[in-house]
Amino acid sequence: MSEVEGLNLFHTEKKYVFGGYHRDPLLRYESTSGGAFTAIAETFCDENYIIFGAEAKGLTVFHSFISNKGELQRFRKSKYSQSRMGSCYRDCKTFLEAGKKVLFSGTPCQVAGLRQFLRLSHTDTAALLTVEVVCEGVPSPLYMEKYQDALFQKYHQKIEQLDYRYTGARFFGRGKWDFEALKVITSKIHHEGKWDFQSMRTKLISQPKQIILDRWFNPFWSIWLNHLMSRPSCYECPFARQERTADITLGDLWGVHLYCPELYGNNFGSSLILANSPKGISLLKKARSRLYGHPLDFTEALRYQSPLRKPIDRNPDRAHFMQDLRSGMSYAAINRKWAKKPGFRLLWQKYIWGNQQKINVWYLKNRLFRKGDRVKNA
Repeated sequence: MSEVEGLNLFHTEKKYVFGGYHRDPLLRYESTSGGAFTAIAETFCDENYIIFGAEAKGLTVFHSFISNKGELQRFRKSKYSQSRMGSCYRDCKTFLEAGKKVLFSGTPCQVAGLRQFLRLSHTDTAALLTVEVVCEGVPSPLYMEKYQDALFQKYHQKIEQLDYRYTGARFFGRGKWDFEALKVITSKIHHEGKWDFQSMRTKLISQPKQIILDRWFNPFWSIWLNHLMSRPSCYECPFARQERTADITLGDLWGVHLYCPELYGNNFGSSLILANSPKGISLLKKARSRLYGHPLDFTEALRYQSPLRKPIDRNPDRAHFMQDLRSGMSYAAINRKWAKKPGFRLLWQKYIWGNQQKINVWYLKNRLFRKGDRVKNA
């Protein structure tokens, strides 16, 4: 039995499951998925509030708090790195005791840690709302440090900003969520975000260059998705399960093209939202005015959300990979040895016959059927 089982950290009530996206297209562009976190925060934080979240400066990711919803952009975008918590648990306790409403967002283990800390300190949590992200494990920071060292050798500058899932410009024109390109851009970027074709964008300090790296040719994604550099605890994560520890769980609406294509939203991003507690359900229902979408069947959504079912699989080669990562082996040499190049089947699925094309066929069939029904009933 896991050590967390006896701590009563999991919500066992029936969930309210929702799929959709924020009605403001600009917010969707600025978000990784559908802007659901912003809709939740806007609804919860009416007055006398504090919002905790993870922000990034260069490669460093850390938790901080804001008291103005206008600064929510600091917490947007996915960060594939462990966030430094600092004094945030104590700060959260102080704000709650001062009578403020507190929204705390983080990974499931961070939310569980906060809840246990507040419980042991006998803090009233009636004014606390917890929001977690669907997490597939945290990669070692050593890999991205190697990446930064390689860039420094070439450009003599460190990383200023790293967007793991950039939805801006791409090789073939306008940006998409699942389709990325490898190139260095010095010209002005055309901002039209797409969710199904994303890249990793790196901005350097005092440099006009932006390095845009295609997702499926990006060695980071190859190595991480093969679970070669996840933290050891992630392979035994007690929070990778259907029962959730936060009031609300947020993630990408994976499988949208298969069971709810009407929520694809023209490829601008869509979110899966699980309200796991009475507090979360009440808040999500209030937030629906800011969201386009509808309730979903949890069993159907669960099929496309592996981290909500089980921990990631342990890769037997992890120890060898980490040995190379800790050695003097260069970033390029590590990638040549460990990163896998995409096969023809994957490239076909992502670039030729991807989600966008399947959604287009779905829309075309619907139009033809509706047209046929009108002719039949005329």
